[in-house]
Amino acid sequence: MSAKFPVVVYGASGYTGRLICEYLREYGVPFLAAGRDKARIQDALDRIPGIDTVEHEVVEVAHEAGPLSELFEGAEVVCNTVGPFAGLGGVVVEACLATGCHYLDTTGEQDWLITSEAEYGARMAERGLLLSPGLAQMYTTGEIAAQLCLEQPGLDTLDILVFWKGFPTVASTLTILANAALAKAYYLEQNAYVEWPADGELHQVAVPGHHEVGLALPWGGTSHPVWFKRDPRVANVKVLGGVFDRQLMQAVPQIVKATLEQTAGLSADETQQVLNQTAAAVRSEMPPRENTRINTSLDSVHASGPMGRAHCVIHGVNNYKQTGLLQAYAAYALLQGSPGRVGFASGCQAFGHRELLGALRTFGLVQDPVLTTT
Repeated sequence: MSAKFPVVVYGASGYTGRLICEYLREYGVPFLAAGRDKARIQDALDRIPGIDTVEHEVVEVAHEAGPLSELFEGAEVVCNTVGPFAGLGGVVVEACLATGCHYLDTTGEQDWLITSEAEYGARMAERGLLLSPGLAQMYTTGEIAAQLCLEQPGLDTLDILVFWKGFPTVASTLTILANAALAKAYYLEQNAYVEWPADGELHQVAVPGHHEVGLALPWGGTSHPVWFKRDPRVANVKVLGGVFDRQLMQAVPQIVKATLEQTAGLSADETQQVLNQTAAAVRSEMPPRENTRINTSLDSVHASGPMGRAHCVIHGVNNYKQTGLLQAYAAYALLQGSPGRVGFASGCQAFGHRELLGALRTFGLVQDPVLTTT
């Protein structure tokens, strides 16, 4: 069905899905925009300026292995934005395996990364296919900064901070709650997963370029400990994330605590209903399109080892646009040739950190990194 459309954007009616379509247009890549509601997808695409300049088609599909496999047949890459991924991602990966498609997604769920590597990594590698969950600003831009630090030999410890200004989308809000209620969060210590305390305590952090102390959380553990567990250079990874809005950050632990109390003792289905209701109460509508003068991002990485230090800061704008571009660039690159690694791999491991940085710089979404070494 997808022979004339090499890329499928699954979940195209959402905030991030629409941005992926927008940047696929910039690369001139034909695509299928797919999801459960054709009218909603069409409405989302109609809001993209110049979308008529790239060949595309809108398709409604059920979230089941059979219909998805039929949809993916003939395509080469699937960009999946349909979450929570721990519950919904497996069916999409199975459809990719059945049809020979590379798989990319935007997840912020650490448990899904761990599960997808364990259950699908080897199977995808056997097919010569890439499995790259978490290709998104909140993880990949920080990974770029970490990889730049690691160009200096002898560093084995990463202390990562991710900050952004703006409001989470509906899907991001649900991910935050799902991480808190359904999964544990881990950091990496001597190449072993160690669980973060489940107390929801805010961490005070020094944010580069700001006099005011910031507030941050483990944010579900993030993707970085999972990715770098497979990197022989790295033994320790800790990540904290937050938004610049201090009042919003102070409210997050309270919302999470209330959610945990409401879901105690409930079944999986009942828990999901509570998460959906709580997420809708926090953010029920799509946020406005990002504004370059308002929506900024900051990724800071301190890398250290017994005999050296490095610090890299990447200032950027429009974190959701960064995600949309990273997904579109990765799809475009996969259409040109094989990735640097098949099976389970991060964006930097599959496409190169300097190449991804170049894509972000080309579209004016990040400044030149500030890298210092000692």
